[in-house]
Amino acid sequence: MTTDTNRPATARVPTSHADLLERPLFAHLATVRPDGAPQSSVMWFDWDGSRLRITHTKSRQKFANLAKDPRLSFSIADPHDGYRSLEIRGVVEDVADDDERASFYKGLQHRYGMDYDVDDIPVRVVMTIRPTKFIATEGGGIVATTRAD
Repeated sequence: MTTDTNRPATARVPTSHADLLERPLFAHLATVRPDGAPQSSVMWFDWDGSRLRITHTKSRQKFANLAKDPRLSFSIADPHDGYRSLEIRGVVEDVADDDERASFYKGLQHRYGMDYDVDDIPVRVVMTIRPTKFIATEGGGIVATTRAD
């Protein structure tokens, strides 16, 4: 593994809640609409140890929201304990087209136990998110907070 020294720092995941990123759980992505109202969407995601990656299409509102304001909040609740969750605040640092086979999206399908044809490949993108803050909760209270250096 190589380290890019020019890559901005990311916040560290509280070890007590790292499992929520490793498991194929549903997350909620919150963005800001053009009129200032919040928008929340259920998302699949991939975590590589320092960055989140999600996919969707250029025609969706959340893409327009993040193009205008790349800041976001991403939350994951433990399905076995609704009082245990992880919030990730961050920024979109890269947007790239998925390849001609939608390999990233197909990989997410596999992670989440699905397999179906992708009919929107020409407009499908992969967004890379740099976490700037993690907030871990348990029992209804905050148990850990970390920020980027």
